[in-house]
Amino acid sequence: MENRSYALMTGVFTIALVIAAVLAGLWFNRDRTELLPYEIVTTQSIPGLNPQATVRYRGLEVGRVDEIVFDPRVTGQILIRLSVKQDSPITTTTFASLGYQGVTGIAFIQLDDDRTGSPRLAASEDRPARIPLRPGLLDQLEKRGLAILERAEKITASLDQMLGPENQKTIVGAFDSIGKAADAYAAIPQKLEPTIDRMPALTAKLERSLTSFDAAAGSITATANNYNQLATRLQAPDGPLERLNGAVGSLQSATSELELETLPHVVEMTDEARGALRAVKRTATSLSDRPQSILFGAPSAQPGPGEPGFVPPTK
Repeated sequence: MENRSYALMTGVFTIALVIAAVLAGLWFNRDRTELLPYEIVTTQSIPGLNPQATVRYRGLEVGRVDEIVFDPRVTGQILIRLSVKQDSPITTTTFASLGYQGVTGIAFIQLDDDRTGSPRLAASEDRPARIPLRPGLLDQLEKRGLAILERAEKITASLDQMLGPENQKTIVGAFDSIGKAADAYAAIPQKLEPTIDRMPALTAKLERSLTSFDAAAGSITATANNYNQLATRLQAPDGPLERLNGAVGSLQSATSELELETLPHVVEMTDEARGALRAVKRTATSLSDRPQSILFGAPSAQPGPGEPGFVPPTK
């Protein structure tokens, strides 16, 4: 009986010792880091995020996710409660986004800041501070992928419309026209072959023409030299031009003598002829006015005022 009681006391003592060792280990290994509560409010989907997920600030682990619940005050809004180390640089410009670990799909909270030097965000146990959640990389890829799909659908619809029956006929007609034009261009070299074959003969004729032009240029040069020699001879001191100049001078002197001697007599004779013509004209006028003057002679002149026999006219 005593052996049994001794064994029972030994077992109880051993169990108590193990429990005490476990409690002591938990006591010495407990986390003494001071944590501050924060909240993230979002209406975005948060796939892969679970409680006890890691919270990182620019890649460094600073806390854990405590709880993920729906906001009882706003329908459809999600509250994510965090515990973050007190010495973490959480400021008024800090924002959160979802990050994913490799290909496992396990999400964590990634904290970042727009700029440095911002004031710290005040938080307490009673009133947790709120950090905004921005779309992560996957969310951005999803939105851009949807936009790309919408554009692809529009492009596909445009292609379907462009490749309609009427447009297909137009496109086929355009290709036919291009084929005909290509055939026409292909026939051009064949048409040009006779002309190309005649090119050597044309080149030979051109060379002969150039030779003829060179000969003509030589003849023109010789003729110009002959004209230069002729001009030199004409301009000689005793040449024809000098003699022609002498003859012109003699003619000018004879003309001057004619003007000085003969022209005055001609002018005098012209004046006498003019006087005779005036007398004849007066005689003809008198005969036309009084033809009887041929038989009875010219009438006597009427006396004028102050002369004997003057009679004043009556009204």
